[in-house]
Amino acid sequence: MFRIRLRAIFAGANVRICTAFWLFGLINNVLYVIILTAALDLVGPNVPKGVVLLADVIPSFLMKLCAPYFIHAVPYSVRVILFVIISTGGMLLVALTPPYIDGGTIGTKMAGVVLASTSSGLGELSFLGLTHFYGPFSLAAWGSGTGGAGLIGAGAYALATSYGVGITNTLLASCLLPIIMLGSFFIILPRQPLKHTANATKEHSRSPKFTHVDEDDEGDPRDEDPSAEGESLLRQSIHSTSTARTAPNWQARFLRNLRRSRSLFFPL
Repeated sequence: MFRIRLRAIFAGANVRICTAFWLFGLINNVLYVIILTAALDLVGPNVPKGVVLLADVIPSFLMKLCAPYFIHAVPYSVRVILFVIISTGGMLLVALTPPYIDGGTIGTKMAGVVLASTSSGLGELSFLGLTHFYGPFSLAAWGSGTGGAGLIGAGAYALATSYGVGITNTLLASCLLPIIMLGSFFIILPRQPLKHTANATKEHSRSPKFTHVDEDDEGDPRDEDPSAEGESLLRQSIHSTSTARTAPNWQARFLRNLRRSRSLFFPL
């Protein structure tokens, strides 16, 4: 009975889609977990660990607050490549900067943490938006991957440093994790839904913006009321003029949406 219910729940699930989104959720959040787990090793005992927490949370929060208004202009394939570059560069800064006991600057390490956090915030926006094209199982797989990132990231770092791998080598090994994101997107994930949507968008943009009227259905222009035609043209002219004057540019729209989002934090 349990097996029958389980099969009914997962009926229609695509293994490649679920695998790809599970890896998206895992890799996008595992660096965040590793950085928090290594907080003491990054800044030493004399610096508050909240510094690492703030550097790991605030950039991601700002990206989630601002990026939804412009990130849609960047194709998903380009985004994934940028995420890999940014997160790998950030982890390299964290790993290759000498420890605080050797004179390494904490600011350089925090710059790497900021880069990794920025990539994580942008990745969360993008992959959650990507679930729109792949159905509810992709969202479930993403959530499962993000949950596994906490256990896998903290556990892997603790095991590696406990068995003599070393902090630097462990952080260097974590720099290779974002490459899995490339394989998940370009190899595992089926690209047909994205290509179909892109083709449909192109066809829609190429379609004419007017309705064809058969010549047989056209009335005699002399039968039309000249005053009605003049009023119609006048209304169209006024509407187009007011639209041109009141249509905000992207900067104005961004600031307006940013002000609207303020009510999420200060509702009163």
